[in-house]
Amino acid sequence: MATPNNTEPFPAVGDETSEATRGPSHEDGRSTAATRPTASSSISSRIRRLSVTFEESGPPEGFMAATGGIASSMITGRPARGSISSSIERRDSANQAQDASPGPIRTNTIHSVAEEQEPQHMSFKPSAAKLNEPSATAAFPNGYHFPPKHSFWQSTKDASITFWNYFITPVGFLVTLYGLNVVAWGGMLFLLLCNASPAMCRPNCNDINSPRRIWIEIDSQILNALFCVTGFGLAPWRFRDLYFLMKYRLGGQEVGLRRLAGIHRGWFRLQGSSDLEPSIGPDNVANRPNKGDSDSVPYPEDKIPDAPLTGVRARATALWKLDFVIWFMVGNTLLQCVLCGFMWGMNRYDRPSWSTGLFVALGCIVAIIAGLVMFFEGKAVKGVEGVPISQADMDLLARDRERGIYHYNNMGDKDEEKSRKEKKKGTKTRHGEEERLKEAGVVVNNT
Repeated sequence: MATPNNTEPFPAVGDETSEATRGPSHEDGRSTAATRPTASSSISSRIRRLSVTFEESGPPEGFMAATGGIASSMITGRPARGSISSSIERRDSANQAQDASPGPIRTNTIHSVAEEQEPQHMSFKPSAAKLNEPSATAAFPNGYHFPPKHSFWQSTKDASITFWNYFITPVGFLVTLYGLNVVAWGGMLFLLLCNASPAMCRPNCNDINSPRRIWIEIDSQILNALFCVTGFGLAPWRFRDLYFLMKYRLGGQEVGLRRLAGIHRGWFRLQGSSDLEPSIGPDNVANRPNKGDSDSVPYPEDKIPDAPLTGVRARATALWKLDFVIWFMVGNTLLQCVLCGFMWGMNRYDRPSWSTGLFVALGCIVAIIAGLVMFFEGKAVKGVEGVPISQADMDLLARDRERGIYHYNNMGDKDEEKSRKEKKKGTKTRHGEEERLKEAGVVVNNT
């Protein structure tokens, strides 16, 4: 028997120090092993995270999307560097919008040079209105003003900087390399089809074994492989969008449409989204007072578009345009499958001469049309909700305003009223000319 001196006292209840310093026992080891996550559960949780990320991610930016983004910088005249941080702009415009009534009403409010602050704390400050300032040039209630129109040289310079900043990234370099290959091999194929190299026509241009026909086949195969990169590489995202669309169209599940709204947040707006508070953005959407408007908010909710810089939300997008874009993008992949069937399943001796040109043209046309819909809808959204404005542009607006030079507060700094009048005048002139021709007995073809 152990003597009292050798007996170790039992630890008191709640003695955490004793429990922490006590070495692991055999039972502790078994309990730890029982609660340790297994390899299968770790893999399944990782797959689940990847699945959620894939469902919420947008398709990778391709060659045409990157080109459109660079071109838009020339249209809007926005510089690539020196612009105010978008997150700061959203926060400042949201704070100003809380005190201003929402709506397209504009007031003569734009900061002056004396009211400028540091760029990291920039916000749109109101200033006294001028009597001779046109209403079309006035700022929005929160003080926002669209960037002024730049000269062609300045726009080209800004676009070049934007392209260079994109090109030095790994994705930008690969996309540029891909685009150059498409342009180079496509241009060579065009020249061969136009018989631009008579030296290749041996014994004649249409002989199947002539150098011209051989290089046409090589060019066609290379272009087909390049088109497969986008046609098949973007297929998972395209069919994912189609799945969400079918959940909404066939299953009546609103969450499918809300997911698509979050994925295409750059150009698509849900019904009723224009009624949301202008200050609501991804950072504060969970704290909005009215939680019953979930059908007007994308899913997940943090995919909601950024708070509009103008304090005015764009109108809802017609649903048929979303159907149009998704089906045409899927159609591009399906047409690429047909083209590959002809190019890889048949040799150049047996392949119909019309097959290559037809399906290459159809695949390009459907992709271009879908891209144009997204481009124009995105441009319309920016024309209402605003685009980021640089500190240099804000300084230019303030200086010009003090000198009595006013810029129209819209995308592109255009005189929309003058354009409408000229268009209306042109319509009246055309109708008057048609009436005179009809009186003279001349048949007018309105087509």
